[in-house]
Amino acid sequence: MTLLPMTEMLLKAKKEKYAVPQFNIINMEFTQAIVEVSTEENSPVILGVGEPTIKYMGMEYVMAIVEASMKNSSVPIALHLDHGSSFEVVMMCIRAGFSSVMIDGSKYSFEENIALTRKVVEAAHSVEVSVEAELGTIGGTEDNLHVDENDVILPNSEEAIEFWNHTKVDALAVAVGTAHGMYKIEPNIRFDVISEVSKSIPVPLVLHGGSGVPDQDIKRAIGCGISKINVNTENQVAFSDAVRKIINSHDNIQDSRLFLRVGRDAVKEMVRSKIRLFNSINKNDASFIKN
Repeated sequence: MTLLPMTEMLLKAKKEKYAVPQFNIINMEFTQAIVEVSTEENSPVILGVGEPTIKYMGMEYVMAIVEASMKNSSVPIALHLDHGSSFEVVMMCIRAGFSSVMIDGSKYSFEENIALTRKVVEAAHSVEVSVEAELGTIGGTEDNLHVDENDVILPNSEEAIEFWNHTKVDALAVAVGTAHGMYKIEPNIRFDVISEVSKSIPVPLVLHGGSGVPDQDIKRAIGCGISKINVNTENQVAFSDAVRKIINSHDNIQDSRLFLRVGRDAVKEMVRSKIRLFNSINKNDASFIKN
């Protein structure tokens, strides 16, 4: 089994009105949980890796753990750089073997974001790696990325369409009112923007900040044209809560495998619930697979 770009799996999702999940991996246990459940549910999956995870684990460990997890899997898997901060980081991941990358130029002006994204697209497409880009800013905190609520920028549909026409990315994340992390109040998602942009460009749209969004809003977003949804915080919370519970109830626990296994199982159940919510269960397509 080889890693695949996101392109074909997301185009299929856009056509058939479901969403492919991206789950971020931060260690071996998360990777095992995500790939095992995706295989059991026969769902394509995108393994997201942020720069802090690369710094924490080391690139060799990231690649080795992902490759090991794929050996017993029969579903399409993409390894995706999440929120790549620069062209140099993108190229490092491509050279390491990532099949997909995201360049996050949202901190730059509209014109600078286009220029950087076009540069990444040219380099990535030359080696058949898919590219996601971001327009606007998504509030909240994920890894080492923090955007204050007052700094959130929500582009209109015309800007998103223009951005795609200039960049031709394979997937576009448009800020529509979601946020990284868990929500204190329900998000006010701009479904009209999702619908208009999805109808106007041929590539799939991405919803960042999928953790904590009410189920009915997730389903509505998919119906409006979202084809990829990123989940990280809910997996982190499930893992941490499960580990904390077993450690607090067993004062003499010493074998870390005991509580890491419990945390892994909690992540598995969260992943399973999201796959079913996104309706990507049994959406495996043998034409994606390259042995």
